[in-house]
Formats: sequence, structure tokens, C-alpha cells
Amino acid sequence: MRENSALANWREGKQTIGGWLSIGNAYTAESMSSLGFDYLCVDLQHGMMSYEDLKFMLPAISNYGTVPLVRVSWNEPAEIMKSLDAGALGVIVPMVNNRQEAARAVSACRYPPDGGRSFGPIRAAMYGGRGYAREANDQIACIAMVETSEALENLDEIASTDGLDAIYIGPSDLGYALGLGPMAMDQDLHKETVERILQACQKHGIGAGIHTGSLSQTQFHLSQGFNFVTLGTDSAFMMRTAGGELATARQSLTADG
Repeated sequence: MRENSALANWREGKQTIGGWLSIGNAYTAESMSSLGFDYLCVDLQHGMMSYEDLKFMLPAISNYGTVPLVRVSWNEPAEIMKSLDAGALGVIVPMVNNRQEAARAVSACRYPPDGGRSFGPIRAAMYGGRGYAREANDQIACIAMVETSEALENLDEIASTDGLDAIYIGPSDLGYALGLGPMAMDQDLHKETVERILQACQKHGIGAGIHTGSLSQTQFHLSQGFNFVTLGTDSAFMMRTAGGELATARQSLTADG
């Protein structure tokens, strides 16, 4: 089966840099993949897309060596399984609060006897290649998001859930969980909590990931030791570049322009 190179790197303690896809468009997905990101995550939770878009975006990503991930909208086995059957090599599951919920996500990612994933890989078997059914359990990344107050209380039990590959931090929801609001990344309590989650991942031997919105944040979290850091989102890259160049262009207008 095709190797999940991102997951392989996390298991070896190495670092990867990824991107986020919020625009439901195959061309955008293929363009981002061509840049050389280690992984790209298609966002079904907050992105402007549906499963119909996913069917076109995952093949577009597959034209390059980027690992395709999907953030599902909820910890729902049916959605997790359909995302994997469409060719995702891993899922990011939001709002995981305890070991039971983490185990639910893991089970949806694993074929029996390791879990309860129903067999019907459809496109995944073509993309994954020969041996998919036999090797998928070891190549599919199951990633839980820790971003609620309950999850913080149960951090160790989540991180030690059998079969969980990584934890991913959503900084904005984490800010809400801490009573700080969504833009609290520079506050001490938020920084301390991010560090605590990182240490829990390292303690239990699983990958640690975090979402960012800037180059400086990405560089900082890589220096902390995170295994996978998301540099930014397709729509944000577009808005930032277009907005900056538009502002510069307007400065070139003549007095009567």
C-alpha cells in the first residue's frame, strides 16, 4: 500500500508542514498540492464545501506527493468512513472530549479486528494501491482535536488512547475553552496550555499538531517541537496576497486616476 509519509515522519519524531483547504474547488486543491506541502487537510467542518467537493479534491491532491487528510465535521463514524473510502489517508476529528470519544474515532478508522470500519474502500483502494485492505490500519492517521475544557481535563487519557496517532490543536476553540476568546494565542495561559498538550503527546508517543495562520507562528511551533504545523489556509493566502498587492497598486494611481 502507498505509505502515509506524513504519519511515518511523526512516528519517527520528525516534523512536517501542511496546508488547509477551505475552498471547495479541485483546481485550488491541485494548486496547493503542487507547492510541495507535506500534507493538505480538506476542511469539511468549517470549509465552504461538501462531500461532493471532496470527491474531486482528493484526486486533485493525489497528482502530487502530498498526503491528503480530511477534517470531518464531527466525530461521526459514517462521515469518517466515507472520507477514508474517498481516499483520505487520515482524518482530523474535532471536539474530542474523553477517551471514549477518542476510541470511537479510532474504531471508525480501523478495519476489524482493530476497529469497526466497514469494508468498501471504493476509490481508496485504487489510490492506496495493492495491499490496502491488509495495510490500511497501519497507514490511516486518526487525529483527535483537543479544544474544549473537558478535553483538557482528560488530556492524558485521550493522548493514551490505543490506536490514536496524534492530537491537533485548534487555537481559537482552545482559547474559548480557557475563557480567553478566539484570539488569545499571545496570552500566557494559552501558551502554557499549548505546551502542556505538546508534552502530553510526547509523553505518550503520539504526534502533536497545531493550526496557525502565519509564517512566524509556524516557525515558533516548529521550534517548540510540534510534529505537524499547518502554515495557513488557501483562502487566507489568497486574501493576504491579493489584498497586499491591491493596496500597493493603488499607491501607483495618478492624481486623476
